[in-house]
Amino acid sequence: MKITSVDIFECNTPNPLLDPLFVRVNTDAGISGFGEIGLAYGKSKYGGLGQARDLAQLMIGWDPMNNEGIWEMFKRNTFWGQGGQCGGIVFSAAVSALDIAVWDIKGKVLGVPCYQLLGGKTNERIRAYASQLQFDWDEVHRNISDPKDYAEAVKKAMAQGYTAVKVDPVCVKPDGVYAREPKPDPNWRTKGALSGEVINLAYERVKAMREAGGPNLDIILELHAFTDTSTAIRLGQKLEELDIYYMEEPTDPTNAECMREIREKVNIPVASGERISSRWGFREFLEKRALQVIQPDLCVAGGFTEVKKICDMANVYDAGVQIHVCGGPIATAATLQLEAAIPNFLIHELHEGALKKEIRELCKYDHMPEEGSYIVPDLPGIGNELTEKAMREAVSMTIK
Repeated sequence: MKITSVDIFECNTPNPLLDPLFVRVNTDAGISGFGEIGLAYGKSKYGGLGQARDLAQLMIGWDPMNNEGIWEMFKRNTFWGQGGQCGGIVFSAAVSALDIAVWDIKGKVLGVPCYQLLGGKTNERIRAYASQLQFDWDEVHRNISDPKDYAEAVKKAMAQGYTAVKVDPVCVKPDGVYAREPKPDPNWRTKGALSGEVINLAYERVKAMREAGGPNLDIILELHAFTDTSTAIRLGQKLEELDIYYMEEPTDPTNAECMREIREKVNIPVASGERISSRWGFREFLEKRALQVIQPDLCVAGGFTEVKKICDMANVYDAGVQIHVCGGPIATAATLQLEAAIPNFLIHELHEGALKKEIRELCKYDHMPEEGSYIVPDLPGIGNELTEKAMREAVSMTIK
């Protein structure tokens, strides 16, 4: 069996947060596998599309069962694959999509879900959390500002069975505008010495969530690396009394020493990883005990071939794993397969943007939590595929 072509799909949707990017790897056996480029948000999607096009050319003629050989080829024979953090995030996101697609083919050829290829289940159910409640938790995306609205968002999530939520209490200004749109607001600083207004409003929002959710709700604090080290320490210490589950990206995600300083001065576990790729990128953070929770994105950090190794390495350092998920249903399906297999799995992220109809309808199967937990699909491969409609309406290209 040989790889004969690769299709690349840009699915432009009306979703305000997500424009998912997908690949389909095709073989001469008539079996195809799907993957997702983990750049559905931010400002790098065209780089990801271009990089996937470059790498797809190198796969033609390879046996898709040889995932290790293909991954090593991408790393060793592309020059940039041996750059910082194994080629950089955009490079690694393209590798990830193509790697996931290869594993999808393997599962389909063997007639088993990918979790079986990864060693079998260690987790029967996948606990999920409602992510990014600063955008509410509803069919309509909106920035919320008033602490009362944060409390209501918690109630909505808990009514659906979620026992954990995540929020960035800083990124929405009092007027409801996102803090970095169109550029940073000097009156709403998130780096350096924060004003009392920023600190107190962030505290009041999280406090309202705690009061609405009660003592058993797990609240994850998201900071999106808005804050620098001193700011994160001050804010984290203020929020300690609200019993935070862990604090995500409290500062620039490339500096392990800064993360370690925050961990030592704030009594909240520290998490990061969505902008870190490969074992080489995570190594220093684990060796310095700078992170208690790692958050590699399966569609950014290297696909199944690499992220399973990252999770196993983290297990040596007693670090839990919360795979970062912010994309389309292919990312969700593949992530569930990995989470089922790893013993240090912590919790699954369901992003607010992925709730929306236009995202969920891109794939054949709508895998969603029941009472706050997923049942891992037993379909062969990753357990999902793009619909014919989604592929037909996407901007696409084929590499042969």
